[in-house]
Amino acid sequence: MRNPKDIKVAIVGLGPVGMIMAVKLKEAGCDVTLCVRNKIKLNQIKSEGIKLEGKMESVTYFDKIYSTIEEMTKAKLDLDFLVFALKSYQIKSAAKEALEFKQDDLTIVSAQNGIDVEELLIPIFGSDRVLRMVVNYAGNLSAPNVVNVTFFTPPNYIGSIDDNKSEEAKEFAKYLTDVGLLTKSIDSFEILKRSWEKTILNSSLSALCGVGRLTMAEAMADPDTVELIEQIISEAVLVAEAEKIRFPDDFIRQCMRYLRKGGNHFPSLAGDVINNRQTEIDYFNGKIVEYGKKHYVRTSLNLAFTNMVKAMTNKNISSRIPGAAGSFSRGIIKKGIVKDKKSSVVYQGGDCFLGVDLGSAYIKFTVIDEKQNVVFRYTLQTLNKERLAHRQVMQAIQSDFDIKYSCATGYGRKHFIESDIVKTEINCAAAGVSRDIKGRKNIIDIGGEDIKVIHCDENNAVANFYMNDKCAAGTGSFLSEIADRAEIEVSEMSHLAARSNNSKELNSFCAVFAKTEIMNWIFDGISIEDISKGIYLSIANKVAKMKLLPDVPTVMIGGVIDNHPYLLSLLNERFGTDIQIVEVPQHSVSLGAAIIAQKYYVNNKKKPNSVPESIDTEPGTKLNKTAVVK
Repeated sequence: MRNPKDIKVAIVGLGPVGMIMAVKLKEAGCDVTLCVRNKIKLNQIKSEGIKLEGKMESVTYFDKIYSTIEEMTKAKLDLDFLVFALKSYQIKSAAKEALEFKQDDLTIVSAQNGIDVEELLIPIFGSDRVLRMVVNYAGNLSAPNVVNVTFFTPPNYIGSIDDNKSEEAKEFAKYLTDVGLLTKSIDSFEILKRSWEKTILNSSLSALCGVGRLTMAEAMADPDTVELIEQIISEAVLVAEAEKIRFPDDFIRQCMRYLRKGGNHFPSLAGDVINNRQTEIDYFNGKIVEYGKKHYVRTSLNLAFTNMVKAMTNKNISSRIPGAAGSFSRGIIKKGIVKDKKSSVVYQGGDCFLGVDLGSAYIKFTVIDEKQNVVFRYTLQTLNKERLAHRQVMQAIQSDFDIKYSCATGYGRKHFIESDIVKTEINCAAAGVSRDIKGRKNIIDIGGEDIKVIHCDENNAVANFYMNDKCAAGTGSFLSEIADRAEIEVSEMSHLAARSNNSKELNSFCAVFAKTEIMNWIFDGISIEDISKGIYLSIANKVAKMKLLPDVPTVMIGGVIDNHPYLLSLLNERFGTDIQIVEVPQHSVSLGAAIIAQKYYVNNKKKPNSVPESIDTEPGTKLNKTAVVK
């Protein structure tokens, strides 16, 4: 067996699988070359290396990094192994480019999930040169060059497709095993069985989680979905047996035990469905259906999920139905119900009132009882011209709560005909915060498209308010766009920024110019931590220019502060005060809408008959419109 220091490996595709493998092969002593098309990721890896966090901790630097396979072939690398760690639908074009590697002794490694994925490489390289790897580790990207390793369930498996490369499979397995990534070399029959085993596990949850917008943990916690999952596995096992692939008698039980250990995150394919990206469904449930037809084995559930995923990704309806599969209404209520902290009994009755905040990014639903206690909250991504999702939520709410009166607010309030009245988010914000914080106060609301500062008087009424200009600078959409350009996971921004000592902020507030400035920062080698803090500094300085009442409490609400807690530290520093955050700040406005609905009901004791309700106007605004409601 050769010394790993003499082995040259190139990895094409730097998602979590490729990045973790690259780090481990480099630790083993191999000469590792990387190929990554994304220029931002390429520059981050060049300057900061690949960082592993979570289950594995390391920082590894690489000398040879190329943006295309063509660049690698021109470099005449004389490779021993070429690893494809790409999505299955990316393989054909990449493999054709790699034909320029002329070495007869080059070994190809297929590191994709799915059944028959190696068949994408065999027509190009021949079965005698291809190794199939079944990977049992995974992670999520928290930055372009940072992988949060979420699990490793050893071992990985690797085998030669026709056993001609068995020695090379043993070598590759040893390199990884020696650095803690236990990998077993197995024969061609066993690798086929292991690839089916892994695909059955992936197929049992991935499509269902994508369609139902469920994490693995959520899917395994619901009895209805657990029953579905078991039936999906049972169908696949029957198909495998028809293909002469035998599993132990307790295989389904083992699968369910394995899946119950799944974390509170989305499988890769589910993430693709939710984000409307192309999926590998054809090599997951789709392959089970294909082989089922070959042997006349019914695969109804696998077929259903295959077709649903295809329909959702083909027609851009990926976010239609949140909630559990089987019973959407039941799943919605289960997710949104608010339990009494002093009791395990879920509130289920009495007079209730609904507030709906139709924001630019999310629709927020809040239901309160007659004492203004919150009994239900739900968040739904705002959809363009698609009403099916919000109708499902409304139906679920109306079936479980006796809604006496409702109020809509936010950008889309005038088009929400299901509500009894409509109010501006200014008044609703004041009402929501004033439930718990009485008297004069400042309210800072950073939303998806604007920033508001609201002044309340001693009677909790709106005395005045200020808004940023029409540009969305410093808002939630600005944050998301800039973070996307920098390839920073929004959920990780606060954590990253907190590690920075940077004092440099973005000078550009227009999203277009800010994106260019971010690119310059990246090319200048500024760290992802400093970029994160620079974005927050810019927003904090923008907010600090807005007028606050002196010597009164200041309260912050909105989705941005809910998801970016580090921003609070910067704002406290800028204002020189201790800013309060209400409970569940993203729902403050919808809570206020529900409170206003309750007050209207109490004052009138009945719903008005076809009387138009005017939209409130606050001091200092030029708004003066009315909207006809249901």
